[in-house]
Parts: sequence; structure tokens; C-alpha cells
Amino acid sequence: MPKNKPHSGASKRFRVTGSGKVMRRRANKNHLLEHKASKRTRRLSSDVELARPDAKNMKKLLS
Repeated sequence: MPKNKPHSGASKRFRVTGSGKVMRRRANKNHLLEHKASKRTRRLSSDVELARPDAKNMKKLLS
């Protein structure tokens, strides 16, 4: 029987932690950073947990 492959787009954008949380990057950190405040860009640097309803669907794509 063939194995299921993870969704290649989702695997580039999301990761599952050891405890099972799905982590994502914050928006607005890709370009046009020059006019954004340093405080804002530092805040956007950290990963955050995906919302629970979305995380349920994302785990299906990542497995």
C-alpha cells in the first residue's frame, strides 16, 4: 500500500512541536522592513502557535 505524503506547501510554512502544537511565522516580516519600527520587526520575528481550529486541519496536511 502506498504511503501518504505530507503537503509540501504546508511543510514549508508550519512545524509541529514535540508537545503537538503547530507553529507558524507571523505576517508582515517579508519585505518593506525599512519603514517598520525595530520594535515591530522584533515582535514579528517570533513564531506563534496556530489557532486550534486551523491546527486540526494542518496536522492532517503534515502527516
